[in-house]
Amino acid sequence: MELVNEQTQKKVVVSMRGIVKKFPGVLANDAVDFELIEGEVHALLGENGAGKSTLMNILAGLYRPEAGTISIRGKAVSFNSPKDAIQAGIGMVHQHFMLVPSQSVTENILLGLDEPRFRLRLREYEQKVVELGERFGLHVDPRAKVWQLSVGEQQRVEILKMLYRGAQVLIMDEPTAVLAPTEIEDLFKTLHSMAAEDQSIIFISHKLQEVLEISDRVTVLRRGKVTASGIPLINTTRAELARLMVDREVLFRLEKKAVEAGDKVLEVQDIRAENDRGLPALREMSLNVRAGEIVGLAGVAGNGQRELAEVITGLRKITGGKILVHGEDLTNKPVKTGIRRGISHIPEDRTHVGTAGNLSITDNTIMKNYNQPPIGQRWVVNAVLANKYAEDLQKAYDIVVPSIKTPVRLLSGGNLQRVILAREISSQPSLLVAVQPTRGLDVGAIEGVQRLLLAQREAGAAILLISEELEELLSLSDRIYVIYEGKIMGEVLDGDIEKIGMMMTGTPMKDIEARGSK
Repeated sequence: MELVNEQTQKKVVVSMRGIVKKFPGVLANDAVDFELIEGEVHALLGENGAGKSTLMNILAGLYRPEAGTISIRGKAVSFNSPKDAIQAGIGMVHQHFMLVPSQSVTENILLGLDEPRFRLRLREYEQKVVELGERFGLHVDPRAKVWQLSVGEQQRVEILKMLYRGAQVLIMDEPTAVLAPTEIEDLFKTLHSMAAEDQSIIFISHKLQEVLEISDRVTVLRRGKVTASGIPLINTTRAELARLMVDREVLFRLEKKAVEAGDKVLEVQDIRAENDRGLPALREMSLNVRAGEIVGLAGVAGNGQRELAEVITGLRKITGGKILVHGEDLTNKPVKTGIRRGISHIPEDRTHVGTAGNLSITDNTIMKNYNQPPIGQRWVVNAVLANKYAEDLQKAYDIVVPSIKTPVRLLSGGNLQRVILAREISSQPSLLVAVQPTRGLDVGAIEGVQRLLLAQREAGAAILLISEELEELLSLSDRIYVIYEGKIMGEVLDGDIEKIGMMMTGTPMKDIEARGSK
């Protein structure tokens, strides 16, 4: 028997009652109730580690709850696998990707489907992927291997995979974190059209303005419990949503103290580099960062940002040009050389590059100093001092975890990012390359990360902030470069959003200024 929501008088598509899910030392969901009605976009909010993804992983068939019931259109269900959930019309786009790196985009999208069965006819399906991508503004090369793609492109593959399956209930866990503004607009149009046809979407996001724009109702979790259930978003403000999430006032724009920039710490001179496919990624790029300043790099995902961070930190070779740090030529030098010269790196891929998932918090926090006194003594790591070091960082950076011996793969996205920040900032860097440092974090955690970056700026560090969040760049940066197809289009000192937007789409600053002078 189908249920009807009393407030809206619409049919209830998903009803979760009394859901309990436990992990070692953590009660992730504590008797959670959640209700999704037909034809709505329902936002699910909460701090990192509040239990949002866990609850949705239960609905998507990845986890089984210790207690509670789930019904789909009034019928009790029990999912043993994601396949069961997909057969019931429920698909999930995960925050952390569920892709096979060695296979192509099209092969990943087709995985698990009954068709094709005997003959793959790959070219035919590649064309379907292209058409789907064009339809929803999710452009990606269907023949590219997943390992060759940027994080943003991999996110698009995940979204395409669910759209290809035609899910009736679409769970979207941070789907816009790596999309360009125009792609977000296209996606929102798609979600609205789905809702108009009585399909339902669960939208998990930390971008509160997006939640207000796209969602009809919101449910808020805090420490595994529901604090607001299915409240309408009409006349709700961003500040009110933030307060529901973190139980305190949140500052959306931090005070930035005046700091006089010092000498050049980083100089990138006419560098060229290739991406993983052997194609040009950086084309005679030049920029500089001085001590005591934050220099932002704006651009749509996939325009060379990842490659730039990797060549500066020694993870990728350049084919031309120079990289100087404090005047010393570090071109194509090993990562270890950069670390010794005071370079710290917050990578965009926190799960595969930033951390070793099966190792403990202690092991991950000592990765840069395990072979240095007092932790490293000759060929032996002093376990007592290493654990003490990790415990101090856990407290200082508010890493919520049962034990420092916990493998970091069990941490939420926010806590995983705190582990990386703790390791990189505690080394007191003179140059910090921060790539998407607040991606996927809640409003409280974002505020904390931004405070840390400003504190490093005040301490005299040179910071290169690579972000796709224009609001963040404008708030934190002293100067902003704009990158497009591996080239610097220009530099902005006054935060002119119109100029930044034009350069992000390929118009050089010199052309913008030439038009303005006519």
